[in-house]
Amino acid sequence: MGNFQKLRVWQLAKELAVRIYKLTQSPTFSKDFGLRDQIQRSAISIPSNIAEGDNLDTDKQSIRHFYIARGSTAELGTQLIISSEIGYITNQELETFDKDCDKISAMLTALIKHRSK
Repeated sequence: MGNFQKLRVWQLAKELAVRIYKLTQSPTFSKDFGLRDQIQRSAISIPSNIAEGDNLDTDKQSIRHFYIARGSTAELGTQLIISSEIGYITNQELETFDKDCDKISAMLTALIKHRSK
């Protein structure tokens, strides 16, 4: 516990958050403050909760934060689907982000199972 920067799931989630921030700086998102802010919050929540969870004293506390991170991954995925359907991102961008979210979610599930033992 306590070295979250070495966790591959944290690294991927942090990279995803950076890409989401860059995406939402585009003119497409510039006037849609609500969606832009919400998508940024859910993206930043994923690595933040992984980091916080990894630094807590008990596995039970850690697991709770990993579940929150997994929920934020689903939230981000939903917001990206909506972004695609309203024309803010392409289907190809959605597919790439969706694969990233699925991978992070699967890694969080594995981490939760590991910490539950």
